[in-house]
Amino acid sequence: MGKDDCIFCKIANGEIPSATVYEDSICRVILDVNPANKGHALIIPKEHYDDIYSMDADTASKIFTIATEVAKAQKAELNPDGLNIIQNNGAAAGQTVFHFHMHLVPRFIKDTVTVTWVPGQSDNEELDRLSKALRKRI
Repeated sequence: MGKDDCIFCKIANGEIPSATVYEDSICRVILDVNPANKGHALIIPKEHYDDIYSMDADTASKIFTIATEVAKAQKAELNPDGLNIIQNNGAAAGQTVFHFHMHLVPRFIKDTVTVTWVPGQSDNEELDRLSKALRKRI
């Protein structure tokens, strides 16, 4: 999918109507039309990035700053018991729209939203090796 037929490019740039919560030169924040819970918001950058790997650090920083403000607004308006911030990269991670976006999902005790995994076992030698390898790449 190219930029011309990307639904999130069209939403972020105002070509498709949305319930806009916030907008600036970097992104648009909308309420999800298929929400996991009431107040489920999406932060969508106006520039097309397929995923986090293609995004520059400055844009990512600005998006996360906006996420904190949206989260505070959700907390004040909806009084949730918690909040999930979800950002999927690649089909294996559950990404279905290949335009970077971040979900802010207010959580309530006894809601039906699930974000789970089975915890694995760690090996101290492997953790040490991998942490060193990753540190070299940052």
